[in-house]
Amino acid sequence: MEEIKTTEAKKHFNAPQTTLTFVHSPFCGTCHLARQMLTTLESVFEREVFKEMNASLHPEWMQRYKIKSVPCLLVTSGGQVKEKIYAFQSVSYMYEKVIGFVE
Repeated sequence: MEEIKTTEAKKHFNAPQTTLTFVHSPFCGTCHLARQMLTTLESVFEREVFKEMNASLHPEWMQRYKIKSVPCLLVTSGGQVKEKIYAFQSVSYMYEKVIGFVE
């Protein structure tokens, strides 16, 4: 999973293709568990599927997309929110949630 740099955020979120962004905080225990689930999914898909964004370094994007808490999987396309997933229940649950967005 690659971290989104501040200089790349606008380009990332305005990309015409669907993007899956893992929004987290380094001090969040639940975020560490969610990251493990997403890393497992990337091994299933055999490629990098998610980008990650540290919420504390990107407050403007947190406000713009009205992200209420972390962890959050933010699904966007062309700058528009398609879905926000807050409940990382299990790997199989997350697989079902993201399979439709993975090309």
